Amino acid sequence: MSGSTQQPQWTFVKLSTADNPLTCVIPQNLQTPPAARAIERFAINGNAIVTGGAGDLGLEAARALLEHGATGLAIFDLPEALEKHHDKIVAMQQEFQSVKVLELPVDVSDEGQVVQAVEKTVGELDGGVHVLVCFAGIARGGEATEMSVDLWRKVQEVNTMGAWICARTVAKEMIKQKSGGSIIFVASIAAHKVLFPLHQSVYNVSKAGLLQLTACLAAEWAQHGIRVNSISPGFMDTVMTQGEGPAVGRKVWEERNPLGRMGDATEVTGPVVMLASNAGRYVNGIDILIDGGGHVF
Repeated sequence: MSGSTQQPQWTFVKLSTADNPLTCVIPQNLQTPPAARAIERFAINGNAIVTGGAGDLGLEAARALLEHGATGLAIFDLPEALEKHHDKIVAMQQEFQSVKVLELPVDVSDEGQVVQAVEKTVGELDGGVHVLVCFAGIARGGEATEMSVDLWRKVQEVNTMGAWICARTVAKEMIKQKSGGSIIFVASIAAHKVLFPLHQSVYNVSKAGLLQLTACLAAEWAQHGIRVNSISPGFMDTVMTQGEGPAVGRKVWEERNPLGRMGDATEVTGPVVMLASNAGRYVNGIDILIDGGGHVF
């Protein structure tokens, strides 16, 4: 006997309403000086968690959130990554001495570790958590016919399921707080196109899954004032794309990019700040490509 005759249990999405204080329009105060209104538009209110926050992109995004007013920050990453980049995190903390910065060792594919880290964050940072940015991920490749099932499963567990575990854990806190919030997944140009000339189907599929996850959770959690969006960086000039190994790929990517170059880690921060702030109040369920136009070819 194959399959199950049991009927599925259907549940239905409940959308927000125009009078929901967590999702309604925030009226402008035109009595406030223009310069102050401009600052407030992109201000980060509350505490933020950045997974994969010790890496090149994650650390730049974390710094930007602090620059725009985050009152507390928790960096989730693997123990070896936190140790390797500890000096950079300490240097950032010295820039923002009035803000508490936590370094928490977390494997995002382990639900128990994620739950424990979120609980510690909520316990140590006053006011709960209001922003989550999910940079944590692993890049693996290889010919599909030669790839092991274990490697395929591992990439999906970290890149897709790990982001989901973090999002649902943080969303539960946001719902409990009744404060709303912003969740930002980090997908990739790999979610939109084949990364020629690489054999990288396993990575591409894991990132494409985040686009659908973004859309689904944006609808499901809107009633709680939780906006869910994603960003898709293109080929960025980071440790992962430096050295002899990626050299052939770099040449192709730069030649095919309308701007003629790789992206810099700092160029990811603008969209992150917009999505995390009130500037993105009516932005929900979208993906922003940050690739210099590389997707057009």
